[in-house]
Amino acid sequence: MTKPKLWHSYSARSLRPLWALEEMELDYELELLPFPPRVFKREYLELNALGTVPFFTHGDTEMTESSGICLYLVETFKQLDFGLPVGHAEYGDYLNWLFHSDATLTFPQTIALRYSQLEPKDRRLPQAVEDYSTWFIKRLKRLNAHLEGREYLCDGRFTIADIAIGYALYLGESLGLDQFYEPIVVDYWQRLKSRPAFIKAEAMGSEQALFKAVKYPFTDAPELF
Repeated sequence: MTKPKLWHSYSARSLRPLWALEEMELDYELELLPFPPRVFKREYLELNALGTVPFFTHGDTEMTESSGICLYLVETFKQLDFGLPVGHAEYGDYLNWLFHSDATLTFPQTIALRYSQLEPKDRRLPQAVEDYSTWFIKRLKRLNAHLEGREYLCDGRFTIADIAIGYALYLGESLGLDQFYEPIVVDYWQRLKSRPAFIKAEAMGSEQALFKAVKYPFTDAPELF
Protein backbone atom coordinates (compact mmCIF):
# COMPACT_ATOMS: atom_id res chain seq x y z
CA MET A 1 0.00 0.00 0.00
CA THR A 2 1.18 3.53 -0.68
CA LYS A 3 2.56 5.53 2.21
CA PRO A 4 0.26 8.03 3.92
CA LYS A 5 0.16 11.62 2.66
CA LEU A 6 -0.83 14.68 4.69
CA TRP A 7 -1.73 18.19 3.53
CA HIS A 8 -0.78 20.64 6.26
CA SER A 9 -0.87 24.37 7.00
CA TYR A 10 1.25 25.86 9.74
CA SER A 11 -0.58 26.17 13.09
CA ALA A 12 -3.71 24.46 11.71
CA ARG A 13 -5.35 21.35 13.15
CA SER A 14 -3.29 19.31 10.69
CA LEU A 15 -0.52 19.66 13.27
CA ARG A 16 -2.21 16.83 15.19
CA PRO A 17 -1.68 14.09 12.58
CA LEU A 18 1.71 15.54 11.61
CA TRP A 19 2.83 15.31 15.23
CA ALA A 20 1.45 11.76 15.39
CA LEU A 21 3.32 10.73 12.24
CA GLU A 22 6.54 12.03 13.76
CA GLU A 23 5.95 10.33 17.11
CA MET A 24 5.27 7.01 15.35
CA GLU A 25 8.29 7.46 13.04
CA LEU A 26 6.19 6.51 10.02
CA ASP A 27 7.27 7.14 6.44
CA TYR A 28 4.92 9.73 4.92
CA GLU A 29 4.55 12.43 2.31
CA LEU A 30 3.82 16.02 3.29
CA GLU A 31 2.28 18.82 1.25
CA LEU A 32 2.59 22.28 2.82
CA LEU A 33 -0.17 24.76 2.05
CA PRO A 34 -0.70 28.45 2.84
CA PHE A 35 -3.56 29.08 5.28
CA PRO A 36 -6.41 29.06 4.45
CA PRO A 37 -5.70 26.98 1.34
CA ARG A 38 -9.22 27.48 -0.06
CA VAL A 39 -8.28 31.18 -0.42
CA PHE A 40 -4.59 31.06 -1.31
CA LYS A 41 -4.47 27.81 -3.29
CA ARG A 42 -7.82 27.50 -5.03
CA GLU A 43 -6.86 24.37 -6.94
CA TYR A 44 -6.79 22.54 -3.58
CA LEU A 45 -10.60 22.55 -3.71
CA GLU A 46 -10.41 20.04 -6.55
CA LEU A 47 -8.74 17.62 -4.15
CA ASN A 48 -10.67 18.47 -0.98
CA ALA A 49 -14.03 20.09 -1.63
CA LEU A 50 -14.11 21.42 1.95
CA GLY A 51 -10.92 23.38 1.36
CA THR A 52 -9.82 22.60 4.92
CA VAL A 53 -6.72 21.09 6.45
CA PRO A 54 -5.87 18.45 7.31
CA PHE A 55 -6.48 16.34 4.26
CA PHE A 56 -5.06 12.84 4.49
CA THR A 57 -4.83 9.93 2.10
CA HIS A 58 -3.62 6.38 2.46
CA GLY A 59 -4.39 4.20 -0.53
CA ASP A 60 -8.11 4.71 -1.20
CA THR A 61 -8.71 6.20 2.26
CA GLU A 62 -9.39 9.94 2.46
CA MET A 63 -9.85 11.78 5.77
CA THR A 64 -10.34 15.38 6.92
CA GLU A 65 -10.66 15.15 10.73
CA SER A 66 -7.43 15.61 12.66
CA SER A 67 -8.14 13.44 15.71
CA GLY A 68 -9.72 10.77 13.50
CA ILE A 69 -6.54 10.61 11.42
CA CYS A 70 -4.49 10.10 14.58
CA LEU A 71 -6.76 7.21 15.60
CA TYR A 72 -6.50 5.75 12.09
CA LEU A 73 -2.69 5.83 12.28
CA VAL A 74 -2.66 4.04 15.63
CA GLU A 75 -5.01 1.29 14.51
CA THR A 76 -3.88 0.84 10.90
CA PHE A 77 -0.16 0.81 11.62
CA LYS A 78 -0.53 -1.13 14.90
CA GLN A 79 1.02 1.71 16.86
CA LEU A 80 -0.64 0.75 20.13
CA ASP A 81 2.16 2.34 22.15
CA PHE A 82 0.33 5.57 21.25
CA GLY A 83 -3.23 4.33 21.80
CA LEU A 84 -5.41 2.09 23.96
CA PRO A 85 -7.13 -1.12 22.85
CA VAL A 86 -10.85 -1.76 23.08
CA GLY A 87 -11.54 -3.30 26.48
CA HIS A 88 -8.88 -1.29 28.29
CA ALA A 89 -10.23 0.20 31.53
CA GLU A 90 -9.52 3.73 30.27
CA TYR A 91 -10.59 3.17 26.65
CA GLY A 92 -13.76 5.25 27.00
CA ASP A 93 -11.83 8.10 28.59
CA TYR A 94 -9.24 7.88 25.82
CA LEU A 95 -11.92 8.23 23.12
CA ASN A 96 -13.63 11.00 25.05
CA TRP A 97 -10.45 13.11 25.14
CA LEU A 98 -9.97 12.58 21.39
CA PHE A 99 -13.43 13.97 20.63
CA HIS A 100 -13.42 16.51 23.47
CA SER A 101 -10.35 18.12 21.93
CA ASP A 102 -12.28 19.54 18.97
CA ALA A 103 -15.96 19.48 19.87
CA THR A 104 -15.41 21.22 23.22
CA LEU A 105 -12.00 22.92 23.17
CA THR A 106 -10.85 23.86 19.67
CA PHE A 107 -14.20 25.01 18.30
CA PRO A 108 -14.54 28.19 20.43
CA GLN A 109 -10.91 29.09 19.74
CA THR A 110 -11.45 29.05 15.99
CA ILE A 111 -14.20 31.66 16.42
CA ALA A 112 -11.90 33.81 18.58
CA LEU A 113 -9.08 33.45 16.05
CA ARG A 114 -11.29 34.37 13.10
CA TYR A 115 -12.69 37.51 14.65
CA SER A 116 -9.42 38.68 16.21
CA GLN A 117 -6.93 38.07 13.39
CA LEU A 118 -8.26 36.48 10.21
CA GLU A 119 -11.15 38.78 9.27
CA PRO A 120 -10.50 42.23 7.75
CA LYS A 121 -10.24 44.86 10.47
CA ASP A 122 -13.69 46.29 9.75
CA ARG A 123 -15.25 42.84 10.32
CA ARG A 124 -13.49 41.97 13.56
CA LEU A 125 -15.69 41.46 16.61
CA PRO A 126 -14.00 42.04 19.98
CA GLN A 127 -17.08 40.85 21.88
CA ALA A 128 -17.10 37.53 20.01
CA VAL A 129 -13.38 37.15 20.71
CA GLU A 130 -13.92 37.70 24.43
CA ASP A 131 -17.02 35.49 24.64
CA TYR A 132 -15.51 32.51 22.83
CA SER A 133 -12.20 32.84 24.66
CA THR A 134 -14.16 32.69 27.90
CA TRP A 135 -15.96 29.60 26.60
CA PHE A 136 -12.64 27.85 25.96
CA ILE A 137 -11.09 28.69 29.33
CA LYS A 138 -14.19 27.59 31.24
CA ARG A 139 -14.16 24.27 29.42
CA LEU A 140 -10.67 23.50 30.62
CA LYS A 141 -12.18 22.64 34.02
CA ARG A 142 -12.38 18.94 33.19
CA LEU A 143 -8.74 18.89 32.13
CA ASN A 144 -7.70 20.81 35.26
CA ALA A 145 -9.34 18.19 37.49
CA HIS A 146 -8.25 15.18 35.45
CA LEU A 147 -4.54 16.04 35.54
CA GLU A 148 -4.32 15.90 39.32
CA GLY A 149 -1.74 13.22 40.02
CA ARG A 150 -1.25 12.44 36.32
CA GLU A 151 1.61 13.07 33.93
CA TYR A 152 -0.49 12.23 30.85
CA LEU A 153 -4.19 11.75 30.16
CA CYS A 154 -4.52 7.96 29.94
CA ASP A 155 -2.82 4.84 31.25
CA GLY A 156 0.07 6.79 32.76
CA ARG A 157 1.73 7.30 29.36
CA PHE A 158 1.74 9.53 26.29
CA THR A 159 -0.95 8.71 23.69
CA ILE A 160 -2.67 10.41 20.78
CA ALA A 161 -5.20 11.71 23.32
CA ASP A 162 -2.38 13.98 24.52
CA ILE A 163 -1.71 15.06 20.93
CA ALA A 164 -5.38 15.93 20.44
CA ILE A 165 -5.65 17.96 23.65
CA GLY A 166 -2.13 19.34 23.24
CA TYR A 167 -3.11 21.04 19.99
CA ALA A 168 -5.98 22.81 21.75
CA LEU A 169 -3.50 24.12 24.33
CA TYR A 170 -1.11 25.12 21.52
CA LEU A 171 -3.83 27.11 19.78
CA GLY A 172 -4.79 28.71 23.08
CA GLU A 173 -1.18 29.77 23.55
CA SER A 174 -1.15 31.37 20.08
CA LEU A 175 -4.22 33.39 21.12
CA GLY A 176 -2.55 34.55 24.34
CA LEU A 177 -4.92 32.47 26.48
CA ASP A 178 -2.19 30.43 28.14
CA GLN A 179 -1.89 33.19 30.76
CA PHE A 180 -5.18 31.83 32.15
CA TYR A 181 -4.11 28.16 32.27
CA GLU A 182 -3.99 26.58 35.71
CA PRO A 183 -0.44 25.68 36.86
CA ILE A 184 -1.17 21.97 36.43
CA VAL A 185 -2.10 22.57 32.78
CA VAL A 186 0.95 24.80 32.24
CA ASP A 187 3.20 21.96 33.47
CA TYR A 188 1.38 19.38 31.33
CA TRP A 189 1.62 21.58 28.23
CA GLN A 190 5.32 22.16 28.87
CA ARG A 191 5.88 18.38 28.92
CA LEU A 192 4.05 17.98 25.62
CA LYS A 193 5.74 20.78 23.72
CA SER A 194 9.18 19.63 24.89
CA ARG A 195 8.81 16.35 23.00
CA PRO A 196 11.21 16.14 20.02
CA ALA A 197 8.45 15.02 17.65
CA PHE A 198 6.33 18.07 18.51
CA ILE A 199 9.26 20.44 18.09
CA LYS A 200 10.05 18.97 14.67
CA ALA A 201 6.40 18.94 13.48
CA GLU A 202 5.55 22.41 14.77
CA ALA A 203 8.36 24.01 12.78
CA MET A 204 7.19 22.62 9.45
CA GLY A 205 5.71 25.36 7.27
CA SER A 206 6.44 28.14 9.75
CA GLU A 207 7.63 30.41 6.95
CA GLN A 208 4.05 30.46 5.66
CA ALA A 209 2.45 31.45 8.98
CA LEU A 210 -0.55 33.70 8.50
CA PHE A 211 -0.93 34.70 12.13
CA LYS A 212 1.43 35.01 15.06
CA ALA A 213 1.04 34.42 18.76
CA VAL A 214 -0.60 37.41 20.42
CA LYS A 215 -1.23 38.72 23.89
CA TYR A 216 -4.86 38.25 24.83
CA PRO A 217 -6.41 41.74 24.73
CA PHE A 218 -8.83 41.33 27.64
CA THR A 219 -7.67 41.24 31.22
CA ASP A 220 -10.82 40.62 33.25
CA ALA A 221 -9.57 37.23 34.30
CA PRO A 222 -12.14 36.42 37.04
CA GLU A 223 -14.92 36.28 34.44
CA LEU A 224 -12.97 33.69 32.47
CA PHE A 225 -13.34 31.24 35.32
